[in-house]
Amino acid sequence: MSWQSVSFLTDVAHAEPLCDALLEAGALSASIEDADAGTPDEQPQFGEPGSVNSPGWTHSRVVTLLEPDADAAALLGAAAAAIGLGETPVFTIDQVAEQNWVQLTQSQFDPIRVSERLWIVPSWHESPDPSAVNLILDPGMAFGTGSHPTTRLCLEWLERNVSADCTVLDYGCGSGILAIAAARLGAGRVAGVDIDPLAVDAARANAERNGVSALFADSAEPVAGEYDVVVANILSNPLRVLAPAICAHVRSGGRLALSGILREQAEEIIGIYAQWLPLQVADVREDWVCLAGSKP
Repeated sequence: MSWQSVSFLTDVAHAEPLCDALLEAGALSASIEDADAGTPDEQPQFGEPGSVNSPGWTHSRVVTLLEPDADAAALLGAAAAAIGLGETPVFTIDQVAEQNWVQLTQSQFDPIRVSERLWIVPSWHESPDPSAVNLILDPGMAFGTGSHPTTRLCLEWLERNVSADCTVLDYGCGSGILAIAAARLGAGRVAGVDIDPLAVDAARANAERNGVSALFADSAEPVAGEYDVVVANILSNPLRVLAPAICAHVRSGGRLALSGILREQAEEIIGIYAQWLPLQVADVREDWVCLAGSKP
């Protein structure tokens, strides 16, 4: 069996109403893409927190999935009429063969080697090195699967700086990968905090899967106290705003690592944090940096 994948071009004003009308008319799914993706006219939708991007794309492509026997022309015509378009959009049809979608998705995620002794392994894979520190982590709703350069930078920094029984706070924990790694590397008390309750739920589930004990909380139940090691892998805008709160969790003599920072943002962040503790570039990967320092 194969489904019909129907795509057509429209503008930002009609893309979302057409998707809604297609679903009402019987489409199985409908999504909107940037028709200029991969060209100099591509429009980013997500930037730094606090930045303003216009929602949607000036040149939009709608892709909708239809039943094998659906009349694509009639369905698109009904959707266009429902929102007051005078003409049915010009469309193309591709056939989508039936597949084992779970298996196909899983095949895109292989184990990631972070270092000689640290691996990130999806739950459906065997570990390439059973003797290593293997973090069992599946792609999910929370940020942090180990594939992004900033996550790798923080994991490598933790491996160099976590000592036996030290206390660790993962500020903006996402999936919990950094807190879990710290616990597996020998840390004692480990905690994580995130503004997203879904991320906190994911972190708790991941900690349980990895057999580690860690306290995860959202911003409604803030984590208190000072820690030997604090790591924050978030973007530069929240790092600016949260500097006093983050630094307050670092004990005297404790260490702080920050990432989610582009090369050109590093000096500004170093300057902001200088009133609490000195930071320097600890490592660089691609266009991202990890800043680290000790609190006097």
